[in-house]
Amino acid sequence: MKKSKYAFWAIGAVLAALMLVFAMGCGNGLRTDAPANDNSLQKVLDAGQFVLGFDENFPPMGFTNEKGEMVGFDIDMAQEICNRLGVKLVKHPIKWEFKETDLNDGTIDCIASMSVIPESIEEMCLSEPYIKEELIFVVPEKSTVMWIRDLKGKRVGVQSGSTTQEALEAMDMYESLSVIALDDNMEVLQQLKEGKLDVAFVDSPTAYYFMDSSDERYFILADSLGMEKWALGFRKGDKELRNRVQEILSEMKADGTLGAISEKWFGSNITTVR
Repeated sequence: MKKSKYAFWAIGAVLAALMLVFAMGCGNGLRTDAPANDNSLQKVLDAGQFVLGFDENFPPMGFTNEKGEMVGFDIDMAQEICNRLGVKLVKHPIKWEFKETDLNDGTIDCIASMSVIPESIEEMCLSEPYIKEELIFVVPEKSTVMWIRDLKGKRVGVQSGSTTQEALEAMDMYESLSVIALDDNMEVLQQLKEGKLDVAFVDSPTAYYFMDSSDERYFILADSLGMEKWALGFRKGDKELRNRVQEILSEMKADGTLGAISEKWFGSNITTVR
């Protein structure tokens, strides 16, 4: 992949208010005190497996390749975490709008690429963020749309149940758009390619992956709806498991393993783990 495209992800800073809330929650990037009856880590060790919930149509974070294999940045990162825990990685594709249900009923142990927003901070125990990305609009080469103000009356695709959808709904001009909510980012981009949509509103990692892989040319609007950070999301009470995984992520950052995984999927080290 081309390194230049991913340089845009380094632009901007996290909103101070969000960071204040984040620092007060479980997912502050520091070790959190776990109650004496928290056996979340031991349960994973005893089971001999760690179940990762992920969106399987979210390249390059997690997706099914042409060989039918589930691959991506999140998969490789989770595999290394499991190697260091001494357990097997179980890859469990989830429907994104039901991710909290799958987590809380014990179907999965963790959610990959969880947006760090006040709601997730309140409802989950988050790791330190490991990726920063933008919420962006993608248009075909011949589109007349150049700015957000040009979206009026356009068919805009977005992933159902996502923070991108929430950001779109918060726009002042939302009611003037023809919004089409679809299952995942790749379906949104595929319908853009087929001419069923005028604009795709998606996460930047998937957008850049799609543009790199496509024979057609696409453009990104200069306007975006802000930046997000992604973390691993655990059940609210699973602090021991979260703490050990966070320790491993920090070890991976220090020894260069996390950077190497990022280089593989993004062409440069864009990770944000301290």
